[in-house]
Amino acid sequence: MSISVVYIGSSSACFELAGSNPYYAPEPFQVFLNEDLKFECDTNVFSLFDLKPQQRYLLKAVFSDRVEELEFETAYESCCLNVKDFGACGDGVHDDTSAIRMAVSYMPPKGRLLFPEGTYLTRPIVLKSHMTLDLQENATILGWRNREDYPICPGVLQDEFGREVYFGGFEGYAIPMYESLITGQYIEDVAIVGKGAVNGSGEEGGFWKGFREFPAARPRLMFFNRCKDVTLHGVLACNSPSWNLHPYYSENVRILDVKVQAPKVSPNTDAIDPESCDYVDIIGCRFSVGDDCIAIKSSKIELGQKLNKPADHHTIRNCLMEFGHGAVTLGSEIGAGVTNLSVSQCYFKKTDRGLRIKSRRGRGKNCYLNDVLFENIRMDGVLTPIAVNMWYNACDPDSESEYVWSRKALPVDERTPRMGSFCFRNLVCTDAEVAACYIDGLPESPIEKVVIEHVSISFAEDAKPGVPIMENFAKKRCRLGLYLDNVRHISVKDVSLQGVEGEALLTQHCETLETEDIRKG
Repeated sequence: MSISVVYIGSSSACFELAGSNPYYAPEPFQVFLNEDLKFECDTNVFSLFDLKPQQRYLLKAVFSDRVEELEFETAYESCCLNVKDFGACGDGVHDDTSAIRMAVSYMPPKGRLLFPEGTYLTRPIVLKSHMTLDLQENATILGWRNREDYPICPGVLQDEFGREVYFGGFEGYAIPMYESLITGQYIEDVAIVGKGAVNGSGEEGGFWKGFREFPAARPRLMFFNRCKDVTLHGVLACNSPSWNLHPYYSENVRILDVKVQAPKVSPNTDAIDPESCDYVDIIGCRFSVGDDCIAIKSSKIELGQKLNKPADHHTIRNCLMEFGHGAVTLGSEIGAGVTNLSVSQCYFKKTDRGLRIKSRRGRGKNCYLNDVLFENIRMDGVLTPIAVNMWYNACDPDSESEYVWSRKALPVDERTPRMGSFCFRNLVCTDAEVAACYIDGLPESPIEKVVIEHVSISFAEDAKPGVPIMENFAKKRCRLGLYLDNVRHISVKDVSLQGVEGEALLTQHCETLETEDIRKG
């Protein structure tokens, strides 16, 4: 086993153990920095904070039978300024908005704005390029509780020459939205790091009730529009008005060792929703939210056809997902597609679905999902471990129309989505309830290829019926095996199913089927 560097900033660093164990290290170990014991750790990804810039350090990870060492040097910074020197109180009572905004505005390039212990009550703040926010332990940026004080920003404007300039959006449309608590617009080289928290006051601010009647889309906790080189490292994101972290048409985004929390009953509090982004790394994170843990998106058909910006080159590794609707979800706002996605060494606990892919007629011809790999994943108490759905029936005015639900092969046109190659490998799933795998393509646009190999799924003894995918006229299932419909090429090898009711493998409307060593107990 060896240690690799994931990220090094001026005041923080993130590391990863090599190996194959999902999320947790094979054994607890001690972390030393320059011979000083910093903490004990049991996860594959770990971090160090409160480091000094441009300084060399010796890292040691001490295991029961060996010691791993790594030397590293922190990055350059021009200065480190304390937000309290700009007038912030940090008492959770006084309004710190003006002080924080002034501090951000005045920061020199490559500067770090330090938030020491305290609670900083603020209205929305907008970041600029080449800066770092450093939230020290027990420091909290707390969102203002009065929704009327959140500005509404436009989704898209036309400039003096008729060119469109985009500023925001929600659920696949470029529409007006309340400004998010932390926002980046067209910036680069920005980081939010530390052991502190960003609390959106979602419940206290009245954002979770009656939101469909609001004059604009709810704010996100953090929103980054058309940004480059964005790093979120170590912070706790919680109590968001809606989605927590929303990178939007951005590139080179790193979300590392971050924790995202929301109550199970909170509406649309997805942890991370990268939308039409390129090169996104989500590594070593822990999520427990009220909706999807990670939902990869690329807008709906209008922007999917106009901008045609797919979600591309996403890596999700060594993460823990708990209590979400889906652990890792693709869609449903997926009008420009998803390509080159790798999800590995993750641990899913008590999510409704594990690997959740959702599309539907009407997402458009640019909605092409391809080169998707889910590998080396552990699931406990996940109702349906694998769910691939081309009949999704939510979030659209026509979701209950015959066009969406008709099982006839309809004409292929500008509105027809496509799915390419998917591989599910080395999965261990215990205490499933509804279905081991439910994959349902369109008759006029079948899924091209599905590979399922080296998979073990067992059902809970007290499994209860449920709906494996969200579709019109959905039937409840219980302990269903591997179900695949409208998939051209299927390969199923080395699969063990324990407690399944009925046939282990049910397929229809496929062209080729390869099976080897499917065991049912």
